[in-house]
Order: sequence, then C-alpha cells, then structure tokens
Amino acid sequence: MLNIGEKAPSFKLDTVSSLSSLPIPTTLEDYKGKWLLLFFYPFDFSIVCPTEMKSLSSRVEAFREINTEVLAVSTDSIYTHRAWLKNEGGNGIGDLQFPLASDFSKKVAEAYGVLHPQTTSAHRATFIIDPEGIIQYAVMTNMNVGRSADETLRVLAALQSGGMCPMDWKIGDDVLQSKSSY
Repeated sequence: MLNIGEKAPSFKLDTVSSLSSLPIPTTLEDYKGKWLLLFFYPFDFSIVCPTEMKSLSSRVEAFREINTEVLAVSTDSIYTHRAWLKNEGGNGIGDLQFPLASDFSKKVAEAYGVLHPQTTSAHRATFIIDPEGIIQYAVMTNMNVGRSADETLRVLAALQSGGMCPMDWKIGDDVLQSKSSY
C-alpha cells in the first residue's frame, strides 16, 4: 500500500453513476483543487458493498460541503456496474450520487497496492487525496467489515482543520496547538 505524503498514482477509468449515464472517462487530474475520497471495494452484487454505497450516497452532500468528491472503484466491468445500478428484483442498488469506476484491467488497484491476489478484486480500502494529489489518509480493512461514512467525514474534517486532532476528536471540537506534529 502507498504511504501518507506520497503523490497518488494517476489513473484513467470509465465511470457510471446512473442507468441513464453513458460511461465517462475520469482521471485523478479531474479532481485537482478538491479533496478526493477514493473508495475501493471488492465486488458489485456482494453483501457488504451495497451497504457502503448506499451510506456514502446518502451522505455525499456532507462530503461536498467540505470540498470532497467521492469515487468508488472496483475491478468489475462498466457493464456489471450498470447492471448493479438497476434495481430489478431488489438485487440492484439504484442511482448513486457519485460515480462507480471500473478498474477491469486491475492496474489501478495494483498501483494503489490493494489488489487481492487470490480473488483479483480490490481489497476494501479507503484513500483520502488532498487537492494537490497527495495521499493524506489510507486504510485497508477486512473484506467482511464495512466502513463508516461518518468516520470518513470526521477524518476528512480533521485533515482539513489545520491543527492536531486528539483521539475521539469530533467536528466542531477544538484542535490541539503545538510546535511538534506528534
């Protein structure tokens, strides 16, 4: 996995966010000047992933209020993404408020160090990339454990606060001021 403070690897991926949308090529450079939540997930049509997508979609305005865009990435094809967006028989997730990117070649998951060697899917991994394209946060979790949109918002706000944030810091709390960064 990549280190904090490193330049995020560039990418160009096709994305869709609704049934009516055609695939749109998206690059890391498209997010210059904004924070980016790059959200890798294993598979469409799985058990945990829909819970994450729906939660993120319901909170996307809160992310945008703090100058952050969301991009979800899996190694599924763009066609699988479109089928997953259909809500036929309850198997789909419906429209999302952010795009799903297809890393069918697996090159982006590999560049970010999150390609699972046995399944050749992306691990469940989160990267927060700052407006200059630098990785400021990275975490990879067990495939069975979904992530929290609220915790990710808290971390983003902490990164943007300009101060040092103690354990259990919450949005609106004071930050610590110190001459040291530790």
